[in-house]
Amino acid sequence: MESFSVRDLRERTGDLVRNAEAGRLSLVAKHGHPLFVAVPLDEHLLESGITITLACRLFAERALSLGKAARLAGLSPQSFIEQIGSMGIPAVDYDATDLDDELTRLRP
Repeated sequence: MESFSVRDLRERTGDLVRNAEAGRLSLVAKHGHPLFVAVPLDEHLLESGITITLACRLFAERALSLGKAARLAGLSPQSFIEQIGSMGIPAVDYDATDLDDELTRLRP
């Protein structure tokens, strides 16, 4: 999630719009304190509402764990996993090295 100051909005409006077009959240702060989050408008927002969509996006950007995002969305972890799955967001996102390490630990 990219952060913008209120002052940045005058000079970097294009960046804020490009973030929204790319489906990314943006945080706007005033004097270093969060003021609001810009959430891209898409079909998931219209269907699911702001709370669930925000939780899904924060999870996708790794700002929240799965459990915390599910709580924010007001869903059980299983329902949240189904929700992010419908949005094409993986519930588990291992890079190749982490996956190899996990598989090595699981071998007898």
